[in-house]
Amino acid sequence: MKHVRIEDGPRLVVQAWVASRVLLALIFVWVIWSTRTTWHDAAGNWDVAHFLRIARDGYAVNDEAAFFPGLPLLLHGAGAIGVDMTAAGIIASVVGSGFAAWALWRLGGPRVGVVAATLWLFAPTAVFTVVPYTESLFAAFAFWAWVRAREGRWAWTAVLASAACSIRVSGIFLIVALGVMALTGAYEGDRRWVQRAKAIAWLLIPTAVPVAYAAYLRITKGSWLAWYSAQADGWGRTLTWPWDSFAHTLRAIVPGAYADHPGWAWVFRAEVVSIAIGIVVTIACLVLKRWAEATWVGVQVVAFATSYWYMSVNRAVLLWFPLWLMLGSIATRPGKTRTARIVVIVAWGIVSILLLVWWAARFFTGQWAS
Repeated sequence: MKHVRIEDGPRLVVQAWVASRVLLALIFVWVIWSTRTTWHDAAGNWDVAHFLRIARDGYAVNDEAAFFPGLPLLLHGAGAIGVDMTAAGIIASVVGSGFAAWALWRLGGPRVGVVAATLWLFAPTAVFTVVPYTESLFAAFAFWAWVRAREGRWAWTAVLASAACSIRVSGIFLIVALGVMALTGAYEGDRRWVQRAKAIAWLLIPTAVPVAYAAYLRITKGSWLAWYSAQADGWGRTLTWPWDSFAHTLRAIVPGAYADHPGWAWVFRAEVVSIAIGIVVTIACLVLKRWAEATWVGVQVVAFATSYWYMSVNRAVLLWFPLWLMLGSIATRPGKTRTARIVVIVAWGIVSILLLVWWAARFFTGQWAS
């Protein structure tokens, strides 16, 4: 990467974005052709069906209160003007993935950012960045909120974080991590305590978004905790001691688990790997004294590790931008071991692409994909 010129960065990121989206599109077309299914069915599996139903009928199904309203509102708006909602969700995710990759490039700089964005675009679970899921849109808003916060532009941070908070509950973790950034002064500009207090005050704006959603659920469902109840009733996600959560997951990954659906065990095994990656990234951030980044990843790891079992962690890895920036830094840092490190990163990339193909095929064919 030392031969990459600074001005080449945006072009390389765009090329990686196009190449990764084309690869996923080819898998999508292959599944439709080989299974004789419709494109609506291939793109509409799992949570997509929930988002579409909320967009059409509102929160008529109690369990669907587990999903924040940002994406359904976007889909509803598209449907109101005659645009196919599934197509609108695909377009929003594809465009969102581009903005998320751009933000990664900005966070990492001209060289680290190129590698980070490329690895993110070809991540094993990248299929969730091209279908009507929340990962792309949330990452786009959250990553750019981080960019603006690091620049000390807290008004823009508040706007972008508010959008992220409307899309998924991870926005609450984003607010906490941004609060740590504000308190520690880990951003450009005036770092006096008065200015830090003003930065934290800006975060009251995005905080109002999940509070407003909770209030809406209190009015319509009768409980401030309707979101948590929906998670528990619909997906079995209840607050669990971490050792019990691990034990529950262990039963899902042992040989012979889900004999009728062998792919399920492999997905759960990947969930364990994802938790391990999150722990390593959190520790690395702490060692490097990147308190805000450690908070961003660490709080999510704790949340996943105290659920009934490890679920959806594979998708959450897409939100852990410190991981992708660390990989980019490893590949581009000069030193005697640089060649060996590049080989490792290239090997990671090859394995990641192979997993991407497997994961995308699973999702498009309706098999469990986290």
